[in-house]
Amino acid sequence: MDPTQRFSDRVDSYRLYRPRYPVAVVDWLRHHCNLQPDASIVDVAAGTGLLSEVFLAQGYAVTAVEPNDGMREACTSLIHRFPKLQCVAGTAESTGLPSHFADLVTVAQALHWFDLSRAREEFVRILHPGGWCAVVYNERRTGGDTFHDGYERILQEFGGDYEMVRSKYPQREKLEKFFSSASAAASSMRQIVFSNAQQFDLTGLTGRILSSSYMPQHGHPRYPAMLREIERLLAQCQQEGQVRLDYSCVVACGKLE
Repeated sequence: MDPTQRFSDRVDSYRLYRPRYPVAVVDWLRHHCNLQPDASIVDVAAGTGLLSEVFLAQGYAVTAVEPNDGMREACTSLIHRFPKLQCVAGTAESTGLPSHFADLVTVAQALHWFDLSRAREEFVRILHPGGWCAVVYNERRTGGDTFHDGYERILQEFGGDYEMVRSKYPQREKLEKFFSSASAAASSMRQIVFSNAQQFDLTGLTGRILSSSYMPQHGHPRYPAMLREIERLLAQCQQEGQVRLDYSCVVACGKLE
């Protein structure tokens, strides 16, 4: 499936049930990437605007680049709250933005869908000389207790191409290569990890699972069986009707000169 269209039928579940990003991400980028209050930020593959919103709430101007019409429409709905938001149709490899437009390019939960070589060239083109890039991932805890083991088991059992998608997630070595420069002896990449989590009832847990592009939707033959497994997992692990899904929010930033 075309990566830009994978989430067309799950925009609402993505917007409502995917994890947000800690405000500490912005604070760290201010300190380590010299992010100034008047900085121009381009959020590439912005989706429904989950990361864009964190910067906008801190007063930054954000240009959200998103190729999927439904996701971009959801992101555009934030403009009435955040007038410094601009949403444009474009891809990581071809944003359509002017050269030397941005002080910071961000990518949240999407780098694995890109042609990395072409995307890097585009980011260099749209960044001011000396500008920064930040890659952010909420990395879900995949085991270690009954709930997280069970959540992972549901994805493995019912997720159509889950293992393929998971294998594409960039590990540190791939990120180091992305941030490396032919003119530098070593990568400029800096990295930090923040704790993150979500609390879910049955509706939220179901919505979170359905927000993943590889999980069956209503009408799929395996959809009812998947719902039964979600209900069983919640019943087994809930405390006062809630479960907690843990993440490590990994932030890598560097210059792409």
